[in-house]
Amino acid sequence: MKIYQIDSSARKKGSTSRELAKKLLNKIKKQGDEIIYRDLDDEMLFVSGLTESGMKIDEEDQTEYHKKMFELSNKLVKEIKESDVIIISAPIYNYGPPATLKAWSDLVARVGETFKFKANGRREGLLKNKRAYLVITSGGTKLNSNEDFLTPWLKFILNFFGIEKVDVVSADQMALDYEKSIKNAEKQIENIS
Repeated sequence: MKIYQIDSSARKKGSTSRELAKKLLNKIKKQGDEIIYRDLDDEMLFVSGLTESGMKIDEEDQTEYHKKMFELSNKLVKEIKESDVIIISAPIYNYGPPATLKAWSDLVARVGETFKFKANGRREGLLKNKRAYLVITSGGTKLNSNEDFLTPWLKFILNFFGIEKVDVVSADQMALDYEKSIKNAEKQIENIS
């Protein structure tokens, strides 16, 4: 099995989302599993300068930035397509996703690779038979409240790519009771089979 672990926190040390994702990975991985690791804080580019809708720029019109952007996009698409299980750790920043996670989703959304348009104009995700685990943390935002714009967005994006099995591990409202939030998240991880 290939497990794709993606960390999106801007915080390298002391990141609760990164630590919980590591615990989750250790819980689900089996001997012989291959781990593909991606730290979005290390290398992320933002979609910029498109000349058409979708991720398209004629090769002769591509700048050096565009070439790097497409190279990274191709890598990210390959990583997610080759994986069986995806773990995404994400803190809620200002009620939504970290900018690097949004950039990742923009680079992975490729027509004919991760989704397609059907004859009726509807979209169909092409990444079937995969499972995703989301590790969501927050200081004050309650998960799935009307202030949480990360969790529903991330579930929607994964469904858009065709990934329908999505489980959430959360340590929310840590500013109110850190210990309780962490214990609750660790219990959720223990209960994953």
